[in-house]
Amino acid sequence: MKKIEAIIRPEKLDDVKEALEKIGYPGMSTVRIEGHGRQKGKVEQFRGREFKVEFLSKVKLEVVAKDEDMERIAETIVEAARTGQIGDGKIFISEVINAIRIRTGEKGEKSV
Repeated sequence: MKKIEAIIRPEKLDDVKEALEKIGYPGMSTVRIEGHGRQKGKVEQFRGREFKVEFLSKVKLEVVAKDEDMERIAETIVEAARTGQIGDGKIFISEVINAIRIRTGEKGEKSV
């Protein structure tokens, strides 16, 4: 099993969610986060004064999937989240050793 963590723009969350539902992966977790990468924040104006916003609002989306579905899920997220601008985000994929469905006690891929 693989854990797919995608950091995306908040305004792209609905697009990504709908795209994942279309390919049969409606289950996901989201967390509102702040951060920056190469973009290093942005300069904004408030009441005539400039100030730097170092950490930008992002959404971290997590999906645990079967190994054979990982590539399709990652490609779907990229297609739905891409604007072509700096700050579109990143996807991280890691190995999941085990998963357990609490309600039934099912383990491994059966629990996903």
